[in-house]
Amino acid sequence: MKVAISRGLLEQIMSEAAADRREVCGLLLGTRERIEAVRPAANVAADPERHFELDPVVLIAAHRAARAGGARILGHYHSHPAGQAAPSRTDAACAAPDNSLWLIVGEGMARLWIARAGQDGRVQFVEALLDIM
Repeated sequence: MKVAISRGLLEQIMSEAAADRREVCGLLLGTRERIEAVRPAANVAADPERHFELDPVVLIAAHRAARAGGARILGHYHSHPAGQAAPSRTDAACAAPDNSLWLIVGEGMARLWIARAGQDGRVQFVEALLDIM
């Protein structure tokens, strides 16, 4: 699968991640083929240097906006300040196999993943092509 994103949006996410030693996070909005907007959210996790949890106020507002005809929530982004741009064990334990997008920033790069159901019913992350426009 290939998902497009503008260079400007990707640079916004990368800059946010580079500016914070904690995990940053936010929502990816748009269509299944294109990330059209991002909505940064505070990381309200108890240990934000190692985990992320989206601010529920931002998440609920985005769901309400989508129901009212606004941009669809495709998934989210987050950073791994001391790790790779790949899903961690914690990510796998917290993810739902719902086909949502996970854009992960680590080691100065961004990679896009889809959270799908594996053969055992648990989440399996499949890498998608991030088409930078």
